[in-house]
Amino acid sequence: MKFFFDIFPVILFFIAFKFGGIFVATGVAIAATFAQIGYLLARGRKVDKMLWISLTIIVVTGGLTLFLRDETFIKWKPTILYWAFAAGLGGSTLFFRRNLIRDLLAEQIDAPDFVWRRLNLSWIGFFVFMGFANLAVAFAFNLPTETWVNFKLFGGIGSMLVFALFQGLTLSRYVEEKK
Repeated sequence: MKFFFDIFPVILFFIAFKFGGIFVATGVAIAATFAQIGYLLARGRKVDKMLWISLTIIVVTGGLTLFLRDETFIKWKPTILYWAFAAGLGGSTLFFRRNLIRDLLAEQIDAPDFVWRRLNLSWIGFFVFMGFANLAVAFAFNLPTETWVNFKLFGGIGSMLVFALFQGLTLSRYVEEKK
């Protein structure tokens, strides 16, 4: 259920684009991200740093898109977000000696250090790759905006699901059963 909550703005962006174009979709994505945070705050829940970062990026890139009537800025949003995740994972390891992937999953998984390091590096590599893939679809091949919107939903989220599945299969031997 959390997964659908997390991709809620992307789904609404996709639907709004199909009915109203890039500028309507951008406004909907900004509003949906604010709605996500408002919902969590109204329920007394903690808002993850990732969601705050996402809100900041969508407000800046989406705001510039709407203000300047230039879709270039919103097309940069996924790349900035992917690279922010990569920088966060890499920076926390490099500067603070913390593996954020391990921090997130250590209660359920008891894996050796080398597995956590490999997992962290693979997620960093994945996010860097996805940032470049987004730029390629958005700008390098002179594709229509609709192709980029489809890639954003199906390519970006689909790739993440497949990648996470493979990571899960790799980690499955280390999962601890609760008694």
